[in-house]
Amino acid sequence: MEGPSSAGAFDLPDRLSHKADPALIAADEAHFAAIAASLDESVAELEDRLAAELRAPGGVGRQAMDRDAEIHRLTARLRALRRFGLDLCLGHMAGADDGERVYVGRLGLTDSAGRRLLVDWRSPAAEPFFAATHAHPMGLASRRRYRWTGGRISDYWDEVFTADGLRSGAALDDQSAFIASLGGHRSERMRDVLATIQADQDAVIRAGSRGALVVDGGPGTGKTVVALHRSAYLLYSDPRLGQRRGGVLFVGPHQPYLAYVADVLPSLGEEGVRTCTLRDLVTEGAAAVAESDPEVARLKSSADMVRAVETAVRFYEAPPTEGMTVTTPWGEVRLTARDWAEAFEAAAGTPHNEGRERILSALAEILRDKHGGEVPPEEFHRALLRDQELTGTLNGAWPLLEAADLVGDLWSVPAYLRLCAPWLTPDEVRRLRRAEGGAWTVSDLPLLDAARQRLGDPRAAERDRRRRATAAAERERMAGVIDNVLAADDDGEGAVTMLRGRDLRDRLVDEDALPGAEPDPLAGPFAHIVVDETQELTDAEWQMLLLRCPSRSLTVVGDRAQARHGFTESWRERLERIGLDRIEVASLGINYRTPREVMAEAEPVIRAVLPDANVPASVRDAGEPVVHGRVADLEPVLDAWLAEHAEGVACVIGAPAFRPSSPRVRSLTPQLSKGLEFDLVVLVEPEAFGTGVEGAVDRYVAMTRSTRRLVVLTDR
Repeated sequence: MEGPSSAGAFDLPDRLSHKADPALIAADEAHFAAIAASLDESVAELEDRLAAELRAPGGVGRQAMDRDAEIHRLTARLRALRRFGLDLCLGHMAGADDGERVYVGRLGLTDSAGRRLLVDWRSPAAEPFFAATHAHPMGLASRRRYRWTGGRISDYWDEVFTADGLRSGAALDDQSAFIASLGGHRSERMRDVLATIQADQDAVIRAGSRGALVVDGGPGTGKTVVALHRSAYLLYSDPRLGQRRGGVLFVGPHQPYLAYVADVLPSLGEEGVRTCTLRDLVTEGAAAVAESDPEVARLKSSADMVRAVETAVRFYEAPPTEGMTVTTPWGEVRLTARDWAEAFEAAAGTPHNEGRERILSALAEILRDKHGGEVPPEEFHRALLRDQELTGTLNGAWPLLEAADLVGDLWSVPAYLRLCAPWLTPDEVRRLRRAEGGAWTVSDLPLLDAARQRLGDPRAAERDRRRRATAAAERERMAGVIDNVLAADDDGEGAVTMLRGRDLRDRLVDEDALPGAEPDPLAGPFAHIVVDETQELTDAEWQMLLLRCPSRSLTVVGDRAQARHGFTESWRERLERIGLDRIEVASLGINYRTPREVMAEAEPVIRAVLPDANVPASVRDAGEPVVHGRVADLEPVLDAWLAEHAEGVACVIGAPAFRPSSPRVRSLTPQLSKGLEFDLVVLVEPEAFGTGVEGAVDRYVAMTRSTRRLVVLTDR
């Protein structure tokens, strides 16, 4: 006998046969049929448009850039439609006034007749789907959310806000769609939770982008979910943040975290957000090691130390104090100390290594004026480059510098460090000293970054000269081609004579196609930056982000109670101290992830060192008490759990030498588990994590990674 699961988009198990009543799902089935037909049409149309763009000539300059942008847009849209299908639809809502259903999707979709089949989840029209509550129904009579499995609906949840909504037909459950979803198995990637975003989370996601918005919340409150969805929302809703305005950068705490959330933004229809860790912002970050001396780490972590880089660079920007005679093919001319100072002023506000070219240009102009200004400027500039005494003096007063050399000199030359950081005591200067060529540490990265930003590329000037020479050669080649074309024009009239114009000749050379340096995609500036786990950032690390965000438009996500080195200030005090002024704080206080049984043991751990910690209230029970055992039980515990559960992931925290035998089991440190979640968490010797705030925070973080079961193993 054919069951209810055979009907269209719905594939409901037998235990939910009451939800397969045609009176409940027939309207949905009809709408899904229209969506399926429109999707087929949209995919076919996009394929045709993409093929046409790919066949079209590449063009030059802005034309080529516009073509590439259109190809990228079409490809991204096509990929999103192919990725999902009918499960683009998250659910629907019905208005209290007219009962009209509005279907909400990951993307907007309109059929060929102009009928709106799906409204984009980020649009204002979709807001009630996420934000409506029984206290504030926002004009809704009812709401339905779907659970999709394998491209078909395996369950759905209805909520009614008015009596009319109840009379219109609804399958009511004893729990909400969101609470029901919390018990699902975890995987190596973050689950898709868009359909079950809660009203408190949605309000933060849709907040404006001006200034800094702090998203403060304890474990399990959905901070990471909010951060990711907010990234996609802002790119869609705020035209000031589009790719041509700088776009959005998302900064996570470590690579396992970025791997865990890698699927979220594409599933939201957004592929334009850059993601990275702080280490990724600096070339030396990949190999950097932890600072072994906590006091050295503290000294390097201040914003003052980052600002010392400016003094370190200015040391190499002092104009010569003595004049000299410059000999050129057009005669001798005197270059005074005042002339040097004037030329150096031309480099103000320019990265150090790029400033040399400005100084040379200014010197050429000064000396050319002393010749009466009749010398051809390009020839005069080339003549100065051949003057070894002049260029040697400039090299000594304004040398090309490498960031690694500059920062390395701070640690290896005590007198230089004292000059650049005069507030350091003699003991602190001695403590910061290290052998030349020592390995870079994580604490060095903000200084290396500041130095690289301030210095610029030492090879930029040479590349620019090669580029100009290539352009000149190309213009000369084009001039020869044009002369040949003009010579072949019998009457010397018509459109071909336009080629005689110098401007048109120059425009035939595509300077955008000439060789140049590959841009650093993480150099910025970005229009908005979203940063997760910000409670761990030092003042120096904050400068790395502020350098890349001149707009000061940021989403700051974190939990002061999870700061390993303590966080005694308020968010506002911390952010004002690093240089931000427009600050709003939004708090998330409901723990959706961690069961009450686990939080009952985790809360005393953090309150023992931070009595005022913002510990969120859990909304559910797992039905499984926390288990305590011996370290020798580790393998049996994992084997039993794997045999009992065909799905889900587990994590062993605190046993760095342990190598799991199953791909569904991971072994991490407390620090690398931050931001992640697992069905089973096994803590090994948690008291060995450390003492004081740092040890308590590591235990608290590790315990609250569990979504179902927590096992604590110790031999003490």
